[in-house]
Amino acid sequence: MRGLRPLFKLSRLIFVPLRRTSVKHTDTYKKTMDTQAYRILLYYCYVPVEDPESYREEHHALCLRLNLRGRIIIASEGINGTVSGLTSDCEAYMAALHADTRFADIDFKIEANEGHSFNKLYVRVKEEIVNADLQHVKPYEATGIHLSPADFRNIKNDPDVVLLDVRSNYEHGVGRFKNALTLDMENFREFPERVEELAKDPSLEGKKIVTYCTGGIKCEKASAYLLERGFKNVYQLHGGIIKYGIEEGGEDFEGKCYVFDNRVAVDVNSVNPTVVSTCHICGTLSDRMVNCANAECNLHAPVCEACGITMEGACSEECRTHEAKRPYDGTGAYPKQLNGYDPYHNSVRKKRNAHAGSEA
Repeated sequence: MRGLRPLFKLSRLIFVPLRRTSVKHTDTYKKTMDTQAYRILLYYCYVPVEDPESYREEHHALCLRLNLRGRIIIASEGINGTVSGLTSDCEAYMAALHADTRFADIDFKIEANEGHSFNKLYVRVKEEIVNADLQHVKPYEATGIHLSPADFRNIKNDPDVVLLDVRSNYEHGVGRFKNALTLDMENFREFPERVEELAKDPSLEGKKIVTYCTGGIKCEKASAYLLERGFKNVYQLHGGIIKYGIEEGGEDFEGKCYVFDNRVAVDVNSVNPTVVSTCHICGTLSDRMVNCANAECNLHAPVCEACGITMEGACSEECRTHEAKRPYDGTGAYPKQLNGYDPYHNSVRKKRNAHAGSEA
């Protein structure tokens, strides 16, 4: 059926237990958390926010005080963010959000890092906290049943369970759960169309549908929309792949988990890591994610080290000889230049004069 693709068969993996503030049950993870001074926080919360623009300014000021960097989206339906900072600053940030009754139940996914995972700070107001063109769907009113990572691990191999990956092609192309169903989507806005295809699939009748994504935010809206479209027995992996890896060791997640910061993709399987993605150029197994050296192409795809060297970081011969090709340093990463970046710029925005139609 178009739009649905069963996952590659791969080797099994294994994991460990979970708690609200995620701590991986491995000596390596504990040592990393103890020795690395920075933290990366991944979180979201679907909750009504009455004045998103005013809260954006308040939130931006909080991040500036705590020297945080990252991307935060605020909408009338809630907040979605990934930020990095020193451990003490991240702890203060979590405490501040938990002190706000609207965000008291935010479940932070916490990982250690050597430094900031972002170059800049962005706090923006948008229509949705994850772009799906489903503004009418309110996950805080109705959504799929939450499964803890431990519960997910216990039922994921049940013959009556279908694991539904609600991420885009470039995400599940790098890693996904064993035997999961992936959707052919370039972005999450295509999800409603894929749901119409799912509704016509007789193999899903009577099955428990368990949605999963990176950190849980897409699952909230995806499972809510599935319920709206008449699906029964809809569940979601609480905290997503990241929380499952931290708390249960990542059993049966094959490949790496794509993330939306400078790390690009991270390991979540702490037992038998395996690779499922293939080099865009030669087709050999590779989970080394790069951007094409041609700035006008900038294709984000796995490319093995050998092809990276041979093609000088380009994804094709056309891009290798293109005038916009950037110098290749072996990483395939081309961070945006700061170009006089000022984190305080637009921290407080000018209010539009309703009568004159100009900025005050």
